Amino acid sequence: MKNKDLLVAALQNGSVIDHIPTDKLFTIARLLELEKFVEPVTIGNNLESSKMGKKGLIKVSGKFFTDQELSRLAVVCPDMQLTVIRDYEVVEKREITLPAKLINVVKCANPVCITNNEPMKTYFEVDKLKGMVQCHYCGKTQKIGKINLM
Repeated sequence: MKNKDLLVAALQNGSVIDHIPTDKLFTIARLLELEKFVEPVTIGNNLESSKMGKKGLIKVSGKFFTDQELSRLAVVCPDMQLTVIRDYEVVEKREITLPAKLINVVKCANPVCITNNEPMKTYFEVDKLKGMVQCHYCGKTQKIGKINLM
């Protein structure tokens, strides 16, 4: 695209998740359960990006994501960008990165782990360098790309 036409309408209030790899866009949309939203949602895929070549983008009107919601997304696709918009102005812009701990985000792969047998939250410590998570309760480690989300 040579001109600077907007491909997606401006957002008055809400959140934009940007720099989503195109092969992860619909996984992210599913995790956010966008079909349940009553406010307008815009999904763009294969948009031009100087940083990524092609990218995905999700705009959600009237929605401000919690850290818990963003942690779920970071497990699938770290290094996305969140932009919070109020009255058409950007009030916050930050990278969505994998946190050091994941609480009630990942299901433990150990069938005898207490978190799989008692009504309690899971707690995993993240080793970003090794790409692993470790259950705080049973010590089971899992590769980030192979985990099951709650």
